[in-house]
Amino acid sequence: MGNELWLAIGLVLVVEGLGPMLVPQKWRAMVSEMSLLSDATLRRIGGCLVVAGAVIAYMMLSSK
Repeated sequence: MGNELWLAIGLVLVVEGLGPMLVPQKWRAMVSEMSLLSDATLRRIGGCLVVAGAVIAYMMLSSK
């Protein structure tokens, strides 16, 4: 299980790094706009991402 976790972390880092690497100006503008959102909105977005990630992980693990 440890190798899968490190693989997942590595893939997250790759995906997260694509924005600033390929389109830094647009990425900076997006981060700037997100900083203006309310805490409740950011929590809602974060919660949706956590649920989506958990569902994907569950689907991948249960398909083995």
